[in-house]
Amino acid sequence: MFEARQMPANTLTPKVPVTLLSDDGLVLSCDMHGNAGDPALVFAHGFGQTRLAWQGSAARLAAQGFLSLCFDARGHGGSGWQPRGDYALDHFIADQASLARYAGPSAVLVGASFGGLIGLLAQASQPQLFRALVLVDITPRWETAGVERILSFMRAHPDGFASLEQAAASIASYLPHRRETRSPQRLQSLLVQREDGRYRWHWDPALLDRVAENSERHQAVLIEAARQIRVPVLLLSGSDSDVVSQSTIAEFLQLVPQARHVVVPRATHMVAGDRNDLFTDAVLSFVRTLPPGRV
Repeated sequence: MFEARQMPANTLTPKVPVTLLSDDGLVLSCDMHGNAGDPALVFAHGFGQTRLAWQGSAARLAAQGFLSLCFDARGHGGSGWQPRGDYALDHFIADQASLARYAGPSAVLVGASFGGLIGLLAQASQPQLFRALVLVDITPRWETAGVERILSFMRAHPDGFASLEQAAASIASYLPHRRETRSPQRLQSLLVQREDGRYRWHWDPALLDRVAENSERHQAVLIEAARQIRVPVLLLSGSDSDVVSQSTIAEFLQLVPQARHVVVPRATHMVAGDRNDLFTDAVLSFVRTLPPGRV
């Protein structure tokens, strides 16, 4: 079994900021929850998100004896932006490999959406990289309409917002199922105020052109990568997701026959944000079943 040091369920381990350098010298901003030497979980967020998407889960899992390492992908959050906007999938793959080596030989990847797809590619190219994968609401082939809805939201405000209140209203319209509307104060971690006084998302707009544009051209490579995965895999999907579907999930389970699939009820593509309690429970149950040592 994948053993972890047990702590009281209400114990929260304070996070520690960590700054790492990528292979090409770009700064990667990270938060480490837990204690060095504990079994490690590397959290890779989705496109346009930051490491803060995992904050609640990382703290809870650290309290259960797991080292949770959350990082901002290049071009996101506090991490560096690629000069001239020259983003390539190989950059993201190399970054995940660096994080895995930093976390140690027993690391498990928890990757949402884009972070999960990069995890598939990284694991296929380096089969000993992670001991297991948790993919959050993503499959090598996805529903185009759902992805386009996300990208449309990201493209909607190229000039930013005049105020935090305006940004909060935009998010509330995009996520109408969320009962709690984010306060302007909570949004400060997701936005940066530029010299003109306007608030813009904390990610490089060049990502939309260099990575997201015509993203379906990568599906054949992702499908082949999935065929090469030999480690244990947990696929978590939201019951109300418009990014994955019964057909894309069925195809993935054929490609990766050892994978387990768990549906999180009343969750959309934003599984960890919609039902963080059930999401964290599912991850915890999965990692506790993993055999010791490398697979």
